[in-house]
Amino acid sequence: MTVLCDTQIRELVGIEPFEDNEKRAGRVSFGVSSYGYDVRVGTLFKIFTNVAPHGGQTIVDPKSFTEDMFITIDTRDTGKDHVIIPPNSFALAETVETIDVPRDVLAICVGKSTYARCGIIVNVTPLEPEWRGKVTIEISNTTPLPAKIYANEGIAQMIFLQAERTCAVSYADKKGKYQDQAGLTLPMVD
Repeated sequence: MTVLCDTQIRELVGIEPFEDNEKRAGRVSFGVSSYGYDVRVGTLFKIFTNVAPHGGQTIVDPKSFTEDMFITIDTRDTGKDHVIIPPNSFALAETVETIDVPRDVLAICVGKSTYARCGIIVNVTPLEPEWRGKVTIEISNTTPLPAKIYANEGIAQMIFLQAERTCAVSYADKKGKYQDQAGLTLPMVD
């Protein structure tokens, strides 16, 4: 496998909207880089709450995941450019960009150092060959303090690895359950 450079990313990977990586004063960087693409976090966030609607505590169960585990915040509705993730808590968000991965490419996501140095961990599972959609991003605040996450700014870098051969079965071939997701998508079990 080889890592795609900026020119190859422009030519081979579908990213919309596509941005150059330029200095944007006072903003966390985003856009194409030497060997990756820095995606932006959108305006919609689902922040975990540990209070069940009818008292008691909610249990995180990937086979029975419901909306009542979250407080939903859209920064467009709040008039703010950020959300606050409570200490030792977690949020789901979505990328601004829609990504279309080629059949011979695998994308791996890593958090941006600006957030990592603040104790913010970003996780995204690999984007398999021929996966398409907006990426659901997992954001963990590992600190004992509230953390500010800025909407419409860089949150993570996608690294695109091109295989020497095309895969036999792609994510599209498998009809993956997260294919063509239009935005933030909660866990599903088939």
